[in-house]
Amino acid sequence: MNKNFKIGNCPIGEGAPVFIIAEIAQAHDGSLGTAHAYIDAVAKTGANAIKFQTHIATAESSPDEKFRVNSFPQDSTRYEYWRRMEFTEPQWAGLAEHAKASGLTFLSTPFSHEAVQLLDRLGVPGWKIGSGEITNLPLLQFVANTGKPVLLSTGMSSWSDIDEAIRTIDNAEGGYAVMQCTTTYPCPPEQIGLNVIQAIRDRYSCPVGLSDHSGKIYPSLAAVTMGAHLIEVHTVFSKECFGPDVSSSVTTSELASLVEGIRFLERAFNSPIDKDEKAEQMRDLSRLFGKSIYLRHDLHQGHVLTEDDLALRKPGTGIPAKHLFELVGRVLRQACKANHQLTFGDLE
Repeated sequence: MNKNFKIGNCPIGEGAPVFIIAEIAQAHDGSLGTAHAYIDAVAKTGANAIKFQTHIATAESSPDEKFRVNSFPQDSTRYEYWRRMEFTEPQWAGLAEHAKASGLTFLSTPFSHEAVQLLDRLGVPGWKIGSGEITNLPLLQFVANTGKPVLLSTGMSSWSDIDEAIRTIDNAEGGYAVMQCTTTYPCPPEQIGLNVIQAIRDRYSCPVGLSDHSGKIYPSLAAVTMGAHLIEVHTVFSKECFGPDVSSSVTTSELASLVEGIRFLERAFNSPIDKDEKAEQMRDLSRLFGKSIYLRHDLHQGHVLTEDDLALRKPGTGIPAKHLFELVGRVLRQACKANHQLTFGDLE
């Protein structure tokens, strides 16, 4: 694989640190203040990026659109919900600047050409395409033409769908990654599809990732051990927050644990050890924990050792325990007291 790319200043792909995205989506429930609060909270976790969703109701929806989960009593239609989720361009600019000032890469998923144009004016460094848009080839072509990298979620896709999407963006200057995803909220273990991560790598020879909806940190940790280069998890302040995605999200404190775990694993993977070299370094410790051969009884000079004469005791500073059976039948050169740590000098 030789398709590494960058999102902003962050390298993505083989040899690069895992790129960790906190997906806020609509967890702000239309509150600009809450969206800013999420930036502050995510910045403390050590994640690389915070991601929102940019919805422009008139550009992407109609009054005919039905709710996936109708948990919003103030919205009579999903179109009204998207209207309530909208921020103005200056408000989006404020969020982007806040994220940048907090050390986070600002990302937002576009759901229309107009959203792409808005975010492009803000200088967003890459595009995350949600699972529902992967067959929207005009949108894929539109984002690819910006020259910025594309991250594809595949939660609703067959292999042929993904193949077609890749053909659409394959010549994109910015590069791309494909992320295994299952569009089930919350996603049970049996449907996470960790096996697909390697299948994606084999099929497309590109950076791969996991966009997880389990509400747990375990799938992402497992994905990293399987070679994932990107991780995306929905994030909320608390499991008691409002919204249909809460059960599919990790809390900000769990996100911090996930980041810590991923960085721990990276250090382990990047630090291979030589067992022989490590054993030599641990030689003094092995003598402390190991056992040597001792005498159980007072024995006279010329005594022929039996197994019953010998005991294995700490520390391992004498004849190592592994030689016990070799000493049976050997003759003592001199008399020795009980509890004496036997040496080869004691033997004929």
